[in-house]
Amino acid sequence: MNVILSPEVSAALAARQPVVALESTIIAHGMAYPANVETALAVEQVVRDHGAIPATIAVIGGKLQAGLTGEEIEHFGQAGPGIMKVSVRDLAFVAGRRLDGATTVAATMRIAAMAGIPVFATGGMGGVHRGAGETFDVSADLTEMTHSNVALVTAGAKAILDLPLTLERLETDGVPVVGYRTGEFPAFYSRSSGLKVPMRADSAQEVAGIMRSKWELGLTGAVIVANPIPEADEIPAEQIEPVIAAALGETKRLGICGKDVTPFLLAEIAKTTKGRSLQANIALVKNNAKVAAEIAVAYMA
Repeated sequence: MNVILSPEVSAALAARQPVVALESTIIAHGMAYPANVETALAVEQVVRDHGAIPATIAVIGGKLQAGLTGEEIEHFGQAGPGIMKVSVRDLAFVAGRRLDGATTVAATMRIAAMAGIPVFATGGMGGVHRGAGETFDVSADLTEMTHSNVALVTAGAKAILDLPLTLERLETDGVPVVGYRTGEFPAFYSRSSGLKVPMRADSAQEVAGIMRSKWELGLTGAVIVANPIPEADEIPAEQIEPVIAAALGETKRLGICGKDVTPFLLAEIAKTTKGRSLQANIALVKNNAKVAAEIAVAYMA
């Protein structure tokens, strides 16, 4: 099945202009309406302001699409969790049933790679969940990173995850983790996790060079660009960690598991922090979009 490109995205790719993929799960499942739509449109504008074309990715009526209209983004925002959250394993189901689907990091990476879009901006990627030794809960995002040739700009892994084990898994799978102007792996809401990144790049041009080298060597899979949240917007780890621990306790008490864990935790944390975590989330997504656009421009130069 081919990916349906919006006229703007199709023209940009044909002309070898920079394009940045964006996910749709953050619209349907990451925030409440209307903040989700406002954020999605603002992130697209950030990409444009920095020289690239945005390609928000989703499944609509069973068709894989790269580049949504304002009306389609509004639909995903209003329908919210009523739209299926779609990872790679779910793509055949939603396509076969001609359903709408909000794509996760994994599914967005796969569709972006199919469409020939080499740069993708998200908020925070998935990883190894805390307690995975008992639950075996490991995000499909990590598996997809071994398949799709896409540079993923992310504010690290979501802080609700086991960050040391996530980095160990990425090392095992041979996925480069590049700190963008940092020697530390960022922790989503926080700039610092205390964990070192194995490599560093200080410019979009350096990241573009790493991307070219990896794929020209025939090394399949993603390049992770770990981009810390702006200092003015971060929530220090010592402040957010107790909130995360309490929210994780609630998931166990309520028996929440699988793909329902992350949206529940993000909503619970936003409620406890009185919206501060949501504002941090919006800030880091916009910052990632900016850096992704700059990398896309450098890669196409």
